[in-house]
Amino acid sequence: MMKKTFLLAAGLLFSVSAQAQILDIIKSTVKNQTGVDLNNPKTSTTTSPATTHPTPTKNTSSVNLGSLTSTQISSGLKEALNLGVTEGVKKLAVQDGFLKNEAVKILMPEKLRVIDTKLRAFGLGSLADQGVKLLNRAAEDAVTESAPIFTKAITSMTITDAKNILLGGDNSATNYLQSKTQTQLFTAFQPKVKASLGKVGADKVWNNLISKYNTLTGQAVSTDLNEYVTNETINGVFKMVAEKESGIRNNSVMRTTSILQKVFGAQDGK
Repeated sequence: MMKKTFLLAAGLLFSVSAQAQILDIIKSTVKNQTGVDLNNPKTSTTTSPATTHPTPTKNTSSVNLGSLTSTQISSGLKEALNLGVTEGVKKLAVQDGFLKNEAVKILMPEKLRVIDTKLRAFGLGSLADQGVKLLNRAAEDAVTESAPIFTKAITSMTITDAKNILLGGDNSATNYLQSKTQTQLFTAFQPKVKASLGKVGADKVWNNLISKYNTLTGQAVSTDLNEYVTNETINGVFKMVAEKESGIRNNSVMRTTSILQKVFGAQDGK
C-alpha cells in the first residue's frame, strides 16, 4: 500500500513538472513571437485608431490685409459702390422698378396719409392709388439720370478710414457714401425729379388730390412733392447699392474684377 502511494505521488509530481515545462515553452514561444512577457503581464487597453479631425484652414486665396494700401482699399470700396449704382439704377429705371419693389416703393407722404384715409372713405380710393402710382413713375423716370450724379460723387469722395470701412458691417461703404454725399446728391438730382413729376403728370394729379381733400374736410394741407420724391428716389438707390455691397462682401462669386477679389478677399474671415 505504501509503495502504491509513493508511485502515485511520484506520478503527480512528474505530471506537474511536465506541465510546468510545457508552460515555460509556451511562454518562451509567445515572447519570441510577440514580444509579450507572460511572466510579467501588463494591463493592456484596447485602443481604437485615432480619429483625425482636419485642422481648419483659412482661405488661402485671401489676401493679407496688411499688404493692401489705403489707396487699394479705397479703390475696391469705390468699385463696389459704382457697381451697386450701375446695377441698382438699371433695375429701378424700368416700369414698376419702384412701384413693385416693396423695399423701395414710394408711399403716400406721411403727413398726407390722412388724405388717403379720407379719400377712400368718400369712395375716391382710385384717386389716392393714382397719386401713389405717379410718385413711383416719376422716380422710375428720374432715376435714369441719377447714375452720373452718383458716379461723380463716388469718384470725388475721399475715404479717410478705408481699412475700418472694409472691416465694418455689410453696408459700411454705402453708409459712408450716404453720409458724405446725401446733400450734394439732393441738390444735383432735385431738378431731374421736378421734371419727371411734370412729365408723368404727378403734379397735376396731386394738386387735384389735395384740392379735393381740402374741400371735403375744410382743412388746408400741402407738401413739397419734389423734395419728398427726390429724397425717396435717392434712398431707393442707396438701398440697392447696400444690397450689392453686402453681396460682394459675403459671396466671392460677385467679385467680378481683380480689385474686388483682392480687397474683399482680405476681409474674408474677419
